[in-house]
Amino acid sequence: MTTSRLTRPHGLYFEEFIIGDQTESVGRTITEADVVNFAGLSGDYNLIHTDAEYSKGHMFGQRVVHGLLVLSIASGLAVRLGFMEETILAFRGLEWKFTAPVFIGDTIRLRVTVEAVKPMPRLGGGLVTLKMEVVNQKDEVVNRGAWEVLCRSRG
Repeated sequence: MTTSRLTRPHGLYFEEFIIGDQTESVGRTITEADVVNFAGLSGDYNLIHTDAEYSKGHMFGQRVVHGLLVLSIASGLAVRLGFMEETILAFRGLEWKFTAPVFIGDTIRLRVTVEAVKPMPRLGGGLVTLKMEVVNQKDEVVNRGAWEVLCRSRG
């Protein structure tokens, strides 16, 4: 497994993605401000996210970070890795599972593995399927899925 190709400061062309290549992002601690701002942006003021007293009686005993906030942060962590800069033509789709709760104060990072590549010369590149795993500070997978991106060809 080589990580250098997936962490350089400019994007990878379709031909440079190799099945099995893997990399991991830096960590990002989720704050109270993140949750409050996301609730305001999304309009999702569900009590399990926004009410500490209510959440004490919930199955997790504390507020849970919005699942879509975790997914959004994962997207940002992926961009910070640099392999998508200037070469991604389109985000084509995703399959996603929220496998464990994330709490305020948790530090998450993104683990990326190239799962599949499919040339699409008519579109100027190819489809790259990336296995994405969001892990917390205990190295537990809290979200997982696959993203499909259309990546520009070198030639």
